[in-house]
Amino acid sequence: MSGSDTLDNGIVADTGIVIRHNPARVLARFFVAGREDVGPGDSRANMVIERVLALSAAEVDEAVEQVSRVFGPRHDHYDDMVERHAERLASRLNGAPPLSPTRRYLLGACFTAEVAVEAAALCNPSIVAHPDDPTAGTPSGSARFLLSVRGIAEGHRSSIGFREGTVTSDGKVSIDVPAPHLVAAHSGPARHHRASMHAHLADMGDDLENAAFVLDQLPEVFDNDALDRAIASLRADRATRRSPESTIAALRSFAASAYSTSFDPSTELTSRVLLPHAAQESHGMEDARFVRFDHDDGTSTHYATYTGWDGETTTQHLLQTDDFVHFDMSPMAGEAATGKGLALFPRMVGGRFAALSRSDRESNAVAFSDDLRAWPSSQVVQVPQRAWEVLQLGNCGSPIETDHGWLVLTHGVGPMRTYHLGAMLLDLDDPTRVLARSARPLLSPDADRRNGYVPNVVYSCGALVHGDVMVLPFGIGDQAIGFATASVDALLASLHPEA
Repeated sequence: MSGSDTLDNGIVADTGIVIRHNPARVLARFFVAGREDVGPGDSRANMVIERVLALSAAEVDEAVEQVSRVFGPRHDHYDDMVERHAERLASRLNGAPPLSPTRRYLLGACFTAEVAVEAAALCNPSIVAHPDDPTAGTPSGSARFLLSVRGIAEGHRSSIGFREGTVTSDGKVSIDVPAPHLVAAHSGPARHHRASMHAHLADMGDDLENAAFVLDQLPEVFDNDALDRAIASLRADRATRRSPESTIAALRSFAASAYSTSFDPSTELTSRVLLPHAAQESHGMEDARFVRFDHDDGTSTHYATYTGWDGETTTQHLLQTDDFVHFDMSPMAGEAATGKGLALFPRMVGGRFAALSRSDRESNAVAFSDDLRAWPSSQVVQVPQRAWEVLQLGNCGSPIETDHGWLVLTHGVGPMRTYHLGAMLLDLDDPTRVLARSARPLLSPDADRRNGYVPNVVYSCGALVHGDVMVLPFGIGDQAIGFATASVDALLASLHPEA
């Protein structure tokens, strides 16, 4: 195996590769002075516009030359973006004389700001075989992979980015240099799922007559326009109904959490950044656990479960993509989808969707459902027992299918809130049955991995198996990302059978 250091019980080897956050990787976003302030009050858009209009032509020319020279090279299509931002101010320019191209350019630049999406940290890695042909352009026996990463920016706001790399048949890992410029996705219309809305309303105790009246009018998948029409019919019939407005508010709140985004297909994959759009994730998209899901008909879809954080509460969301260009985001409902750490199995089990859950906040559980977005209950399969996991347990991404069972990487939290990684093996046909588990940690935060944004944490959101090689990316102190490898056979042999 690659790497010079063997970790903990000798099963996992460190590759020596570390990816660190890079504050120079920036996005340019539309920015309105005053909107970032805390507390009541209007934005300062009109005052900024008035001051830009009052500048002399010479001041405008000088400012535009400087802005273009400094920021143009930092972004792809910077001039086009500034023009789009200026266009968004059209309603505030009614009655003003036509602007010169340079003044309009300066106005757009004044309503633009950079965001360093990795300013504070880079962590929570998840890994899948590359969605393009993983063997294309690689030496024989090697495979390409795609790594998702969580970038943490100013104010602890999180986004999802990507890296690419290669693993050889003997476990040598390499990471590509990412694209120099970042791009954000464009938002699009949401797609809602009727069963998910029923489940959400049931969680609130409101899946009653009013909800049925609205949702029974809709197909299984529908858009905002269809929802608006169904809600209008409920309002028209409100004289015969009790509290329709509370049901309408719940429907609209849940609907606002679903959206779609897309990138220009010509952009490089490692330039794409998924930023929060919905209110439920306004402070971040955390702990994305990507998995390639193989359907019974032979097709596949990439999903990721992730945690939305609005500054006060966490919610589980589902990301779906077929090409890593177009993404659909949906909220998840049900008791098993509360809290953090839902991770999908890579295929159906016994004719149903299956997932790892930690709905009680401390134990590993398995849930089943007929709907990827609604998880009504779960069954605990692993509780904290040993000192290194006494505070809580959780999963480290989707299960990996082996001939011997479902290999699940886990994390346990012990004294001093120290995280350790372990593993367990679940029965292929009945994953609520634990066959074996780690007696000792596979990986712990030693002296070289103890410090960081959050000390004493090693954490992963998913591993990849290539032949007998498992590639395990892991967060170091919620600050950087390391890579380890292990022999799958040796790892399985190290697990202690359950009595």
